[in-house]
Amino acid sequence: MSVPMSSNGLEAVYLANRDKLVRFLAARGAGDAAEDLVNDLWLKISTSSSSGPIANPLSYLFRAADTLMIDRYRAKRQGEKREQDWYELRGSGEASSEPVGERVIGAQQEVAKVAAVLARLGARREAIFRRARIDGVSQRQIAAELGVSLSTVEADLRIATRALIELKDELQ
Repeated sequence: MSVPMSSNGLEAVYLANRDKLVRFLAARGAGDAAEDLVNDLWLKISTSSSSGPIANPLSYLFRAADTLMIDRYRAKRQGEKREQDWYELRGSGEASSEPVGERVIGAQQEVAKVAAVLARLGARREAIFRRARIDGVSQRQIAAELGVSLSTVEADLRIATRALIELKDELQ
């Protein structure tokens, strides 16, 4: 029987079993997204404000990782269906080339704010975020390209993601 675990203990179990979680997700069909899902899991547990102890932390982490993968798959499928329904409703496979002016200006302002937040984080963090989240490059490949450790890439992604979450909260 396991001893109840605090969030710091859960983080320690996560760090000790990170590679197992990546292999688990890859075997379950996450493929190249396994690294990103494990990073998302880290963000979730490191920012979690759960107050109760966890009796079996490793089992909890595997269950949470599996749930994240399923949620991402469902969101992707729903997005594809929504897009298909939209095209069918419009009766055309092409999006309008004339967006509403206000939406364009608002979108440009948001993009400028995101760019400013990323620029304030420093060139390396900005590059890591862009390569991982925009270009879709794996974290291991980014680490190799920049000559930094995988944990540095993960830490920089966490910092950039948190900064953008804070910006999102400000914009809402």
